[in-house]
Amino acid sequence: MKLHYYAETDSLYIELRDAPSAETREIAEGLNVDFDAAGNVVGLDIDGASGKLDLSRLETTDLPIASLKAA
Repeated sequence: MKLHYYAETDSLYIELRDAPSAETREIAEGLNVDFDAAGNVVGLDIDGASGKLDLSRLETTDLPIASLKAA
C-alpha cells in the first residue's frame, strides 16, 4: 500500500494494489474509487484532502509491515 499526496491538486491517493485501473467511480463527493478489470479495488482518491483529513500525522496499528520507506 502506498500513499501519494499531490499538493497542486490537494488530493490524496491511497494505492491499495499495484495494478492498472480499468474504471473509476465517485462513491461520495470528492471520493473516487479505482477498480481493476476484475472489479477489485485498486485505490482511493480523496479530493480536497487537507480539508478532510489530518495530513500531519500517520499512524498504523498492528500492521505486519516488512519494510517502511519514506520518500
